[in-house]
Amino acid sequence: MNKLLIFHPALAPYRVDQFNMLSQLYDLEVVFIFENLWNHKFDQTILLSQLQFKFSFLLKGPHIKGRVFRFGMLKTIKKINPDIILGYEYSFTTQYLILLKRFGLIHQKIGSTIDDSLDICNHVQSKIRYFARQNSVKYLDYLIVMSRDVSQYYQNVFNINENRVIISPILQKPERLRNNDKELEIIANKYLQEYHLKGKKVMLFVGRFIPEKALLRFISNIQFTLQEQENLVLVLVGDGKERKKIELLVKKEKLEEKVILPGRYEGPELSAWYLCASGFVLPSLSETFGAVVNEALIFGLTVLCSKYAGASCLIESGNGLIFDPLDEKKMIEDLNCFLRSIYVLEKIDVKSRPSLMSDFKNDFNKEWRKLEND
Repeated sequence: MNKLLIFHPALAPYRVDQFNMLSQLYDLEVVFIFENLWNHKFDQTILLSQLQFKFSFLLKGPHIKGRVFRFGMLKTIKKINPDIILGYEYSFTTQYLILLKRFGLIHQKIGSTIDDSLDICNHVQSKIRYFARQNSVKYLDYLIVMSRDVSQYYQNVFNINENRVIISPILQKPERLRNNDKELEIIANKYLQEYHLKGKKVMLFVGRFIPEKALLRFISNIQFTLQEQENLVLVLVGDGKERKKIELLVKKEKLEEKVILPGRYEGPELSAWYLCASGFVLPSLSETFGAVVNEALIFGLTVLCSKYAGASCLIESGNGLIFDPLDEKKMIEDLNCFLRSIYVLEKIDVKSRPSLMSDFKNDFNKEWRKLEND
C-alpha cells in the first residue's frame, strides 16, 4: 500500500468521510497547518476523534498577508518517507513542495487539492493567485479538483492529461449523518415548536453571513414572494459579519415573521435543521463548492442552487434547480417553480425522507486510484 502524505489547512466536518475513505486506499497521514479553520470554528476534539488514520500538526511559521509557511515540512517528509505528497491550493505549502522537488531535495510525486469552482477558474480572484497557478500547474504531478467541469478546464487550458486530474467533490456518507435519527428527530421537533414551522414551506440556508453568499440580495429579491405566500418562511442558520445588515433589512421590510435567524449550529443540532425544512437554497455569487448542498441532499431536501457554486454539479433532474442569482427576473421564475415542487412541513420523520445522493464510493475509488497509474 503506497504512503500518502497530505498537508491540509484544518479539519472540517465535511472532510472526515473523505479522509477516512482515502485511508482505506493508501497508508495515509495528514499534517494539519492550523488548529482550526480561521473563518469557521468547529469542535476539533469531536472531529479528530472520528479520524481513522495518523495525523499531526505543524503550527510554527510566519504569516505573510494572510498566507502562512510552516517550519518542519522537509523534516516531516523525510520522517514519513511517503510515495506521494499533496499540498493545498497554490499556497506557500504547495510552492515549497515544488521548490523542494525542483532542487532535488525530494523525489516523490507531488500534487495539490484545488477547491475552485469553474466560475472561479475563469475569474481568478487575484493576480497573485493567477501567476501562482500559471507557475505551479506545470510542476505538479496531480491536481485534485471538485468537479468534472473543473477537470475539463485544466485539461483544455493547461493541456494536462486526464490521468493527472483527480475529481473528488466534498461528499459525506449519508449513513453517518443519518445514523442517529431518533436524536435528530427530538431536536428537530423542538425547533418545529419553538419557531412555529409546522404547516409552512420552510426554505433553509446554512452557512456564513458574508457578502459572497449574497443573502442581502436574495432577501431583497424575494421579499414580495415571502409576503405574498402566507405559509412561506426563510430560515437562515449561521452567523457572520453581515448579520446586522440582514437584521436591519428584515426589520425595514417588515419580514420579522418571514425570515428566521436562529443562530449558528454544528453537529446533531445542525443536522436537525435539515429535518425542519421543505427545501434548501444556496444563493452564492462565489462558492468554491458548498458542502451544505451535499448535506441537504443527504437529508432528502431538494435544492435551489446558484450556478456559481461548485456543488451545482450535484444537482440533477429530481433533486433541485440551478439558478442565476444575478438575473432577478429569471431567478423569481425559478424560485416559484422550486416552491411548487416542495411541500409544507407537517411532521419530522427521517425515514420518510430518503437521501437524494447516489453512492459515490466507486467513483471516489476510481479517481483516487489514478495516483497509482505511474
